[in-house]
Amino acid sequence: MQMQECLDEFEANRELVLQPADPKATQRQHDKGKYTARERIELLLDEGSFRELEQFRRHRATGFGLENNRPYTDGVITGWGTVYGRTVFVYAHDFRVFGGALGEAHADKIHKLMDRAIAAGAPLVSLNDGAGARIQEGVTALSGYGGIFRRNTRASGIIPQISVMLGPCAGGAAYSPALTDFVFMVRSTAQMFITGPDVVQSVTGEEISHNGLGGADVHSTTSGVAQFAYDDEESCLEDVRYLLSMLPPNNRELPPREDAEDDSERRTDSLRELVPVDGNRPYDVRGVVGEIADENDFFEVSAGWATNVVCAFARMDGETVGVIANQPQSLAGVLDINASEKAARFVQFCDAFNIPLVTLVDVPGFLPGVDQEHGGIIRHGAKLLYSYCNATVPRVSVVLRKAYGGAYIVMDSHSIGADVTLAWPTNEIAVMGAEGAANVIFRKEIAAADDPEEVRQQRIKEYRAELMHPYYAAERGLVDDVIDPGETRMAIIRSLEMLRAKDAELPSRKHGNQPQ
Repeated sequence: MQMQECLDEFEANRELVLQPADPKATQRQHDKGKYTARERIELLLDEGSFRELEQFRRHRATGFGLENNRPYTDGVITGWGTVYGRTVFVYAHDFRVFGGALGEAHADKIHKLMDRAIAAGAPLVSLNDGAGARIQEGVTALSGYGGIFRRNTRASGIIPQISVMLGPCAGGAAYSPALTDFVFMVRSTAQMFITGPDVVQSVTGEEISHNGLGGADVHSTTSGVAQFAYDDEESCLEDVRYLLSMLPPNNRELPPREDAEDDSERRTDSLRELVPVDGNRPYDVRGVVGEIADENDFFEVSAGWATNVVCAFARMDGETVGVIANQPQSLAGVLDINASEKAARFVQFCDAFNIPLVTLVDVPGFLPGVDQEHGGIIRHGAKLLYSYCNATVPRVSVVLRKAYGGAYIVMDSHSIGADVTLAWPTNEIAVMGAEGAANVIFRKEIAAADDPEEVRQQRIKEYRAELMHPYYAAERGLVDDVIDPGETRMAIIRSLEMLRAKDAELPSRKHGNQPQ
């Protein structure tokens, strides 16, 4: 055979790789508002950077007609490319081939890609649009999922892992994303559930739609499984690119630094008006986050779930930081089960990937109630406490207004290892609010008084003057400095500059046993 004949055969085979056997399959994808696997990869990666692996791979299964249906790629596109010039590994289910269902060859391609990503120290993005395990291949398909789960776990804390949900994913196809760092979902087309609506109805009698059971809005606001939800694939994948631009490629490197156009010495005097002095008045803490961030830009995580705490990536003087802030606009900013879970996982991610932590504190305590106690607020709150105590990255906390009780300790206080603790002149750090404290301490005196309310107000005033004045914690070395709100941005940046070479090691151990 001559070289030209070999090349002609090669081109013919490659054409089969790029075009599915059923040309109507692409049209069906587009009719549903969905892109094909290759079109999605083009949207995600820098133009012309994708290098495909094992494009000629085919399954070797027999039975149920599989031996007569052996398309190239076996329903998954794997390879690597760049995002803003930095290497990223990606795999994309091709719903046009076996509905994107996972079989032995399909799984093996993903296993190899994941191994390469870990070895190369580069992020891994999965574009999920698959029907779960390929039933015709039986237990080998299930074993393939097991190999993915094991690698997800091995890669955790080593490389960033991002799952993008672009179609219906059930069973094993939902477990792998749950093991990754961030889950993006597209409304109307993407769903995640362990058992679908038909099984739910047959077992429990409950009738529910696919989106009602596991759609993007459900998982981004109710379950907390997904951190981001979008109306279309373009905006979703653009934000995946943006997130990747802020993250380091692996746990051995620092996040990429950008040349900051925003002045590191810029004052934040608007915060004096944005945050009311009265600790009972609500405000949107995202305004504070925006004011201290470069060019008022930040990327919020899980914006629709556990809204009483805000977690966001931002840049300060060009450096990526993770911001955790109580949100007085929602449930007065209290910590509850979901907020503790959300913040704890965010802290753990930032610590794993060398991203400094900035904590903005305005917390009245933990949410009281039977449901919270029976739901395990002690156990879940301890997750946030554990995550902060375990974090070795630079940590700066700022008390904006109130910080009461155990919630003050948990929100990265000096006592659990914050490197720099700052406070505004409006801060109130105490075991509890003055009203509650006076009612407890002076209960008998108030009850016996001729005018109980007058005595109560007097004792509240005394307690606040003695134990809750803005300098009480500073006088005892629990706050490093009391600052003008207008100096907040520059004070944080200067603190982070001082901590840039921080070297803190945990005791030698296999791993801790964190609260579950």
